[in-house]
Amino acid sequence: MSRVVHFEIQASQPQTLIDFYSGLFGWSFTKCEGPAEYWLVETGPTDTPGINGGLLPRPGPNGGDATSQCLRM
Repeated sequence: MSRVVHFEIQASQPQTLIDFYSGLFGWSFTKCEGPAEYWLVETGPTDTPGINGGLLPRPGPNGGDATSQCLRM
């Protein structure tokens, strides 16, 4: 079975979650250049086990409740 290699968090208020996860877990967030709002999430040092991910604004009217999953096996 394949292992998880990336996760994404969708947020109605991205900065609120950035502050929360930074404070709670010490995660770091780097905003990507480009037309879409997207932050890379680093959950720890690259020389330790773990996965990194991304944070993006939740799509849809008023934040919506859109969910997307991507499985690659």
